[in-house]
Amino acid sequence: MKDFRGSGEKDLLATELGMNEGGWYSTTHLTMKVYINGEYFDKENAKISVFDHGLLYGDGVFEGIRLYSGCVFKLDEHLDRLEKSAKAILLSLPWTRAELSEAVCATCRANNLRDGYIRLVVTRGVGSLGLSHKTCSNPQLIIIADKISLYPQEYYTQGLKIVTSPTRRVNPAAFPPMVKSLNYLNNIMAKADANMSGCLEALMLNDQGYIAECTGDNVFIRHGDVWLTPAYHAGALKGITRGVAIECIHELGLKLVETNITRYEAWTADEMFLTGTAAEIIPVVEVDTRVIGDGTPGSQTAKLLEIFQRKVKVEGTMIE
Repeated sequence: MKDFRGSGEKDLLATELGMNEGGWYSTTHLTMKVYINGEYFDKENAKISVFDHGLLYGDGVFEGIRLYSGCVFKLDEHLDRLEKSAKAILLSLPWTRAELSEAVCATCRANNLRDGYIRLVVTRGVGSLGLSHKTCSNPQLIIIADKISLYPQEYYTQGLKIVTSPTRRVNPAAFPPMVKSLNYLNNIMAKADANMSGCLEALMLNDQGYIAECTGDNVFIRHGDVWLTPAYHAGALKGITRGVAIECIHELGLKLVETNITRYEAWTADEMFLTGTAAEIIPVVEVDTRVIGDGTPGSQTAKLLEIFQRKVKVEGTMIE
């Protein structure tokens, strides 16, 4: 794998890897239909009001969901998290879980998708130019179903090289990291730190200096016979794939501890991987120029990925 660090060339990652401006590798189909409040629109005509607080203030919630062979993986768990995120920000959802589930499945069918990525968004709705949520009405439900890959395939076989971002994770006392809100600037700035260092991902530390998560992924490291992952109170999102990875670790008869993790423990780990809906399970082979293990993806990570890949096609909701 080409080492991009220290190249000094602008947009090297995008140039070398074909990354789009958003940092994602999308294979958007020309006939995409976007769901907005019960109707389908062509991509070019999928619009909401410029006075929607989702646009004006990042006021809303979302979920990223995967579709595997016609199975919307862990859809009920994603909708449960969406509902809890909405409740946390005082956003009342006018749809039942069954209605949301059917809207997701119907959007996949409308786009003739059996494998892909689904972005489910709920905005606060149109309101005044002030901050108050009480001026808003009619939350907007938006569902985008597309084909997408967060990282090129080579990184799943060769592993990622990541850095630590100087951007700290927002303190849970300021805003709970368990809420998957539309305001992602904290993560975006940390992602910018990674990209400017020539990497695709970065660790984010909390105010105490412990690892919270990466910019879009949860973190797992192994020392000896024990796997470690940051606890929620450290600033980690309650990742759906994180939960599945924990299940896979237990199915292999391995020990896992949710605890505070320092950069030292990451630097000296025997094995490391990241989890996320878009990323799935991806190995890490270097952190801050320190080689993890022998510099190749770990054997236990490979076994966990095998179990994960079996689960994704059966643990969820079939679209038809």
